[in-house]
Amino acid sequence: MADLSRRRMLRASLASAAVLLGGGALGACGSAAAAGDPGTVRLWDLFSGADGALLNELVDTARPDMPGTDVERTVLEWGTPYYTKLAMASAGGRGPDVAVAHMSRLAGYAPLGLLDPWDTGLLAEFGVHESDFAPAVWERTRYRGQTYAVPLDTHPFIVFFHPEPARKAGLLTGDGALDAGAFDSPERFLAAGRELAKASGGQGIDFGHVNDYAQGWRLFYGLYRQTGNDFELPEGGPAKGDVDAMAEVISFMVKLFDGRTNPRRHDYPAAIAAFTNRQSAMILSGEWELGTFQQADPKVGAAPFPTVFGTPAVYADSHSFVLPRRHDPDEAHRRRIHQAVAAILKAGQVWARAGHIPAYQPVTRTAAYRELQPQARYAGAAGHVVLDPAVWFAGAGSDFQTAMAQTLQRALLDGLSPDRTARAMLARFDTFLSQPSPA
Repeated sequence: MADLSRRRMLRASLASAAVLLGGGALGACGSAAAAGDPGTVRLWDLFSGADGALLNELVDTARPDMPGTDVERTVLEWGTPYYTKLAMASAGGRGPDVAVAHMSRLAGYAPLGLLDPWDTGLLAEFGVHESDFAPAVWERTRYRGQTYAVPLDTHPFIVFFHPEPARKAGLLTGDGALDAGAFDSPERFLAAGRELAKASGGQGIDFGHVNDYAQGWRLFYGLYRQTGNDFELPEGGPAKGDVDAMAEVISFMVKLFDGRTNPRRHDYPAAIAAFTNRQSAMILSGEWELGTFQQADPKVGAAPFPTVFGTPAVYADSHSFVLPRRHDPDEAHRRRIHQAVAAILKAGQVWARAGHIPAYQPVTRTAAYRELQPQARYAGAAGHVVLDPAVWFAGAGSDFQTAMAQTLQRALLDGLSPDRTARAMLARFDTFLSQPSPA
């Protein structure tokens, strides 16, 4: 009864916040979605700039597979503002027809009753099946036996490199791919950084992490999962993790960015600038930077993040479609929504140009996708992706990621020992776990 009361209280408070903070804007969106043109599917998303333009093209390309349907986009600010508005609108049953959300945020929405499940049978009718997605991605769409997210893409944390210094350093295979074996242990990875620095005449491997809310966590968690470990995060705590493995990963990160062959104090913009200006030969970054890097170097190379600690694992997230809660959904309109999303997934070749790996795998198996470079080089990362822990407080743009990145900075910049940093991270976990889950 206490859990049920807490859920009701939270939903009521979210609905009240929607009225007080969202005002007429949210009310107008809700009424339009409920009473507007039945041939229009209203979508909330967080894509602006080049990605926003590409999403428009994606929808246009998909249009023949959703006859009689228009998709009307509303673009909202990325991060906490977006997820706050989505939660408030969903709590009041006044959200859009469909919304884009990071898969890593699903654990903070589905258990609260803020989302409706997808009808997988209906998706299959329109040609989209569970078997069309990588198991590592699809398994995160589920909550209590139902599917609450349909993945549009996978966007992993990967490596980019300039081919000339990488080839000079002996780190490429005959066909120009990165030699993963040259990075398959901490010692080899560090040695590769030194060789890249020599070959480039500048810096070896760059990484923009200073004052960043997530970069340190992205690198750490992907590497930690490569050790074969994960965290146990029971509600109320305490958090459990392998402190020795955590310390080993942190020690590697400290050595990698020691300020000698690889820069120690680069923030995100400085790292991007150094790589685009060819002051560094390689950068650890998200595939979402592909467009920026290709403008500077049309031949830029990319590869899945190397397996450094034995177990293949690549940190990633997934832009996914979710159904904001409706108290009495119109079944004919829901059918239209399913058809539209299926059509968009099938047109994923367009979305792949931004660097994102289409989650609908039939796209990545085509000859056209194989010709898309360097995207095709790192598409295999989708088979080994790891997302944030499936707890309500984690995920893209969360305070949790910020807290973990700040803790890691104490090792990377201030000299805190790896084992003390590991224990400080577990203590941060405990702080979040001590807060009652709203679900």
